[in-house]
Amino acid sequence: MDIVDRRTRSRIMAAVRSRGNRSTELALRARLARAGLRGWRVCADDLPGKPDFAFDGARLALFVDGCQWHGCRRCYRAPKSNIAYWSAKLRHNQDRDRQVTRSLRRAGWRVLRLWEHELRLRPERAVERIVCALRS
Repeated sequence: MDIVDRRTRSRIMAAVRSRGNRSTELALRARLARAGLRGWRVCADDLPGKPDFAFDGARLALFVDGCQWHGCRRCYRAPKSNIAYWSAKLRHNQDRDRQVTRSLRRAGWRVLRLWEHELRLRPERAVERIVCALRS
């Protein structure tokens, strides 16, 4: 059972932003700068799915997927209420992620997806994965 009423919960959820999240995108941006990586842009709105980071020279699109919103097998915990709504939402997000990845690959881009928990638990490994993707 939720501890707040529906209107309050709706207001709380509406306040969750998809861009500029401190624990993911901003943390990764700082790590990329510290690692000396250049040539990326943030929220590439001219590409399918608006990648969180786009390395145009390497044609690498990078997404940082929130564990809860994208259904991480390790971290996702299904809500106890309104199950049908949340199951459909998660399925929609995952279907959209697959479609965006296909679209970008058809356009000649490589796609790298990082989970939120990867940045939180092993940020150096996440940057290492990016560096490897940029080299290949």
